Amino acid sequence: MTIKMTLDQAHDLAVRALQSCSCDEENAHAVADTMIAAERDICKSHGLFRLPGYLASLKSGKVNGSARPTIERIAPAVVRADGHNGFAPLTLEQARGPLTECARDNGIAALSIVRSHHFAALWIEVCALAEMGLCAFAFTAYKPSMAPAGGNKPFFGTNPMAFAWPRKDKPPMAFDQAASATARGDIMIAAREGREVEPGFGIDADGNPTTDPNEILKGAQLPFGGYKGSAIALMIELLIGPLIGERTSPESGRLDVEDGGPPQGGELMLAIDPTRFGNADGWEAQTEALFGELLEQEGVRLPADRRYQNREITARDGIEIVDSLYEKILKDTGLPREFGN
Repeated sequence: MTIKMTLDQAHDLAVRALQSCSCDEENAHAVADTMIAAERDICKSHGLFRLPGYLASLKSGKVNGSARPTIERIAPAVVRADGHNGFAPLTLEQARGPLTECARDNGIAALSIVRSHHFAALWIEVCALAEMGLCAFAFTAYKPSMAPAGGNKPFFGTNPMAFAWPRKDKPPMAFDQAASATARGDIMIAAREGREVEPGFGIDADGNPTTDPNEILKGAQLPFGGYKGSAIALMIELLIGPLIGERTSPESGRLDVEDGGPPQGGELMLAIDPTRFGNADGWEAQTEALFGELLEQEGVRLPADRRYQNREITARDGIEIVDSLYEKILKDTGLPREFGN
């Protein structure tokens, strides 16, 4: 069974739930904004599905729900944000301005985020920069959940990366993909719904291929493209660990309290001003010419186009969450029932 609600109602539910577990208003709104952006785009694996994990990490004391980031420029083109053990969304919000300014000054800039807990979709972060006219990359990790190519035990996180490209008078082209064959949230949702996943998504605890999501969660996910996805996962480990001085996925796994919420980890973002790379008068026209030629092929769409179409659906029809998830949110928070029976 599912429960229908508007995006505003879902946002209000998320804010109140977070505040009931000692998250202050500013952090609660930042986290809720991120989750409901995913619901708006019908990305269930990063929407309200994540709320119980956020709540668990507040209850366990792992995350400081009142944290405020410290942001400084530590090199001409490098901004560093210390999240002081808080959730990532507020740190990202407050670091976006300094990163943008730094990119405008230098043509390119990097943002490193440390002592933060990331649990969200990356496309939301890179699209925010692209909407300001910047090209953007984002990289983060998790804790051991994916076996390396040739291995049979969890080592890497799912290690997502995202990229967004600005467009004049149109929403950005953007993609957000894990180094694993699918997002871990999708595996968890399949397990909840009692359905199998595609072959190649994971292995069981003995290293055998399986399409049973419950067995994959006991075993390990697999990288997309075999050694190619594994190499990208390794690259991301280096970018968000040794480069910026934060935990790698294996380190996060060893130190996490396993409360179901996000582990402590790092994030690296890159922002590029396309007007500063020698093609200021031509990059937009060349972009649209490339996209136009690409879309001449039947069946092709640009990355993110489906998400933009989904926004029209959710703005009109609202969203649906499964009753079991809603019941868990109420149980975890003590909030009164407002939807359903």
